[in-house]
Amino acid sequence: MENLLLAAGDAFSPGALLAVVGGILLGYAVGVLPGLSRPAALAVAVPLTYSMTPIGAIAFLVGVTKASAAGGATGAILLNTPGEPSSAATCFDGYPLARKGEATRALKMALFASVFGDIVATVVLIGLAAPLATVALKMGPVEMTAVMIFALTFIAALSGASLSRGVISGVLGLLFATVGLDAESATPRLTFGMIELFDGIPLIAATVGMLAFTEMLVQAQRLAQGHDDAASLNDSSREKDKTIRWSDIRRVFPTTVRSTGIGIGAGIMPGLGPTIGAFLSYAIAKRLAGPRDMFGKGDLKGVAATEAADNAVLPASLIPLFAIGLPGSVSAAILVSAFMLHGVVPGPLVFEQHPRLITGIFLSMIVASLVMLAVGRVGLTFFARITRVPPRVIIPFVLLFCVVGAYLESDIVFSAVVMVLLGTLGFAMQRYGYSVVTFLIGFVVGPLFELSLRQALIVTNHDVSRVFEHPIAVGFLAAAAVAAVVFTLRRDKPATEPSGEDGG
Repeated sequence: MENLLLAAGDAFSPGALLAVVGGILLGYAVGVLPGLSRPAALAVAVPLTYSMTPIGAIAFLVGVTKASAAGGATGAILLNTPGEPSSAATCFDGYPLARKGEATRALKMALFASVFGDIVATVVLIGLAAPLATVALKMGPVEMTAVMIFALTFIAALSGASLSRGVISGVLGLLFATVGLDAESATPRLTFGMIELFDGIPLIAATVGMLAFTEMLVQAQRLAQGHDDAASLNDSSREKDKTIRWSDIRRVFPTTVRSTGIGIGAGIMPGLGPTIGAFLSYAIAKRLAGPRDMFGKGDLKGVAATEAADNAVLPASLIPLFAIGLPGSVSAAILVSAFMLHGVVPGPLVFEQHPRLITGIFLSMIVASLVMLAVGRVGLTFFARITRVPPRVIIPFVLLFCVVGAYLESDIVFSAVVMVLLGTLGFAMQRYGYSVVTFLIGFVVGPLFELSLRQALIVTNHDVSRVFEHPIAVGFLAAAAVAAVVFTLRRDKPATEPSGEDGG
């Protein structure tokens, strides 16, 4: 009780509260602008904490991370421009909602789902850090390979009207994911002699190009064909509904809870991260959709699913960090440097050596969630005004942000060129009915799948039968087999692939 009272005094001190607000504001700015990812923002923000108290520094960095996750939904919903790769899945239903005149509703749902997922995951972190960390320790290469195979089965769930074209798109995404140096032998693959491709195709360039740049090409085509601005998504007079009703909350709540659980699982397992968590959550939500749901055409469930999972990942990724000193994500790994900078070594002894600080950090995380809700709610009015800008004005600006965002990821023009080429590819894929969604799933899952598969082959000495020595892996493989069969057989009513006309 004494530590709780002292920690509360630290967490609610003016300096700590100011640090939280500053982190939230910076995080929202990072999230809204495409190309400025959470890890990059944290790397820049860590030096700003040198003169802060330990509780103020960690609170500031946690605020940056949480708000950037929530802010990434803004561009995804309003402009089909994901601020972060993990926000790409939000485009699939958020952008169609904006086109239907429900931009404010989509922004509100994204905010509420973000805060809900964040708070629930923080509570789980506070109460179950040590027990749940043992689960992360059991996830070796064999188990991770099984998880990746399970994730890839959802290509069948999201393949659109044509299963064959969806699978082709997913395989194409996996192929693009192999570009770069071989993970085992460091041999260049599909680089065509270009040193810029040795690190692979940049993730920001791929997601921004395949979604935002592609959509701007579609919008430009509409204008060139004679569609006037009044028919565009950005006509503010079309915003018919701005209210989130209790009926909406009741309908979306089960999906939000389930997605929060998926995000917590993705955070606990080192290496998965928010992007895979968000895509997996959306895929499961779409596959479990009811007859009245409209996934891909503008459904609040789709927005809630991705945002709840995305924002649940960070607090959950701190579970293995606090319990065993193992960061569960890139953002958590950067937070380690902040802890070390202020004389704190993450691990099981941190609860005994720094109980007051850890308790204060937990309280600051709850405060950051509430501040994020307040800042986001106030900012909705400002963000929604973007819909008043006519497409003839907004298309060039979005294209500019796409180019700048791709450039900022690696500080080379080559990334912007790759983004343009992939955007053009996405435009052609949509035109001929190939799924951009499954391409991105294959591209995102591919690198981790290859790495874990190679490690699993080494661990098992290329003996497939040894998989049965890993019950967790067997469980995921069985689930993948069942899911693949169910997803294939239940395609009696084909899903509509989000396209340039329906968004994403």
